[in-house]
Amino acid sequence: MTELHARSFMPAVRTCSKTGRRCASGASAETTYRDMNANTEKRRAPVTVLGLGAMGQALARAFLNAGHPTTVWNRSPDKGADLVEKGAVRAATVKEAVQASGLVVVCVVDAAASQAILESAASAMKGRVVVDVTSDTPEKARAAAAWATRNGIEYIDGAVMVPTVSVGTPEALFLYSGNRGVFDAHLPTLRVLGGNARYVGPEAGMAALFDLALLDVFYSSSASIVHAFSLVGANGVMAKALLPYVVEFFAIMPGIADMLATNIDNGKHPGALDNLTMEATGVDHIIEASHDRGVDASVLEAVRSLFRRAIDAGHGADSLSSLAEVIRKRAAR
Repeated sequence: MTELHARSFMPAVRTCSKTGRRCASGASAETTYRDMNANTEKRRAPVTVLGLGAMGQALARAFLNAGHPTTVWNRSPDKGADLVEKGAVRAATVKEAVQASGLVVVCVVDAAASQAILESAASAMKGRVVVDVTSDTPEKARAAAAWATRNGIEYIDGAVMVPTVSVGTPEALFLYSGNRGVFDAHLPTLRVLGGNARYVGPEAGMAALFDLALLDVFYSSSASIVHAFSLVGANGVMAKALLPYVVEFFAIMPGIADMLATNIDNGKHPGALDNLTMEATGVDHIIEASHDRGVDASVLEAVRSLFRRAIDAGHGADSLSSLAEVIRKRAAR
């Protein structure tokens, strides 16, 4: 997850970020989090971190700050000097790093790199727990979990939903999937990375799926915001002039998301308030206004194409949620 998009997932915490309950009177979520971290520090389970990119270093630093004996390894040994100064042990090989801890956290560029690292020390991994927070597809997470099972390794897939500067804070959102018992057993240690450690299911690919789904929302909505700013800019209006209205407008999105999710899950798309034919006209207007000022409208043209396919399929009088019927049919081909 990039520094930019991760910031959009940082919630305002008013309840205890660990239990979901309101904190005791006079106690803040931060205080509760620190108390829990204090308990974690007492355990001081040794941890190994494989991969010392910006995020890997942030993970290792969080473990060190919480008092966990931390072993680190990176393919190029020129990274992580400050971690060693803080007390981390730099392993010369993956095997040496793995043998130092029962819990191995992997954070590298993609699933191929992660798999190559794990396979290079498969025998040493046996009987240990691997938590892989490398970003990639759900299918690759499932393949990694299957490989781990065949080799006697417990595997938890994870997703980091915050920027590096937020790792180790009570609000930091991390998603995990895999064996619930293994997750629960190592939750005190994983909470060191982020207080908002969320288990999303036993299926190994679920964390990666949720990660990509949230990024789907981020990238598409960010592109639309940039287009909106470009459109007003082409009319001589500064983006900052529109910004307050964008912020207010986004306040309606949680309710809309809830309605869309309900319709899609129920397989019913009542269009009394937002039928596709009406909405498609609005998209046409945006595209026309963009062309009038020489603004690229390819993002909206893709949206219009999707709307037209749905209308042609008989969903003109249905809600926006009916787009899912067209998207799913296309994916099934």
